[in-house]
Amino acid sequence: MRSSSGFTMALAGFALLTCGDAIIKSMAGMWPAPAIAALRFSIAVPLLASFVAATQGGQALRVAKPWVQFGRGFSVATSSVVFFFSLFLMPLAEATAIVFVSPVITALLSAVVLREHLQRASWLATLVALAGVAMVLRPNLAELGLVALLPLIAAVSFSSMMIFNRLAAGTGSPMALQWILAATAAPILLLATFAGHMSGIEQLSVGWPHWSVILRCTIVAITATMAHRLIYLGTTRGTAADAAQAVYIQLPVALLIDALVFQHFPDALALGGAALIVCAGLIMWRNQRAA
Repeated sequence: MRSSSGFTMALAGFALLTCGDAIIKSMAGMWPAPAIAALRFSIAVPLLASFVAATQGGQALRVAKPWVQFGRGFSVATSSVVFFFSLFLMPLAEATAIVFVSPVITALLSAVVLREHLQRASWLATLVALAGVAMVLRPNLAELGLVALLPLIAAVSFSSMMIFNRLAAGTGSPMALQWILAATAAPILLLATFAGHMSGIEQLSVGWPHWSVILRCTIVAITATMAHRLIYLGTTRGTAADAAQAVYIQLPVALLIDALVFQHFPDALALGGAALIVCAGLIMWRNQRAA
C-alpha cells in the first residue's frame, strides 16, 4: 500500500508538470521564452526558500559544491528556455515525447563523464529511442526545419542537469537542492532575457507583460513546486525507480491537452515514435533494476 501511494503521488506530480507546460504553451507570442522562464523561476525562488526554511530551518538553505550547483542551474536554465521555444512552435505531446529521450542521453553521458559501465541493453535503448525521435520529428522537420530539433537540445541539457544532480548528491536535502536550482537558474535566465532584449531581435524584445502572463507564470511556479514535492514524496513512500517511471503519465496527459485545448491530433507515425521512446525508457529502467 505504501509503495502504491508513492507511485500515485509521483503520477500526480508528473501530470501536474505537463499541465504547467500547457500553460507555458498558451503564452506563445505574448512574451519571449527567456523572459517567461526567468519570471517562472524568479517566482519559485522565494516560494521554495520559504518552504525549506519553514520545514527544515534556515540552515538547510546552505548547500555545498557551488560550482556543481551552478552547473545544475545553467543546465536547467538552458533546458527550460529551449523547451519553452519548442512548445511555442510544436505540438505539446510531440515536444514532450522527444524530451523523454533524456534518460537514454543521461546513460550515455554517464558512461562518458562518470565512467559508468554502459551495458548492451543501454545501446539497444539508444537505437530504439533514436528511431522513435526520428518518427516524431518527421512532420515537424518538414514544416519547421532544424528548429524542430529544439526539444532534442532541451533533452540533452536536461540530461546534463541529471549528471550534475548525481555530483550534487548529499550536498543538501531534496527540497533545498530544488531551491538552489531555481536560485541559480533565475539570474542566468534574467541575463539571457536582457541579452535577448538588447540584441534587437523583435521576438526577444521585452515589454511590460500582460497581467495574464504574470498570473500564468505564477500558477506554473506554484504548480511546479507542488509537483516536485509530490514526486519527492513518491520516492520516499515508494521506490525511486518506480516513481521515476511515473514520468510517462506526461505523454497521455499531453495528448489529451493537445486534443482538447490546442485541437492537435498527431498522426499514427508520430504516436508510434512516441511509443518507441517510452519503450526505450522502460528498457533503461528494467536494465537498472536488474543491475
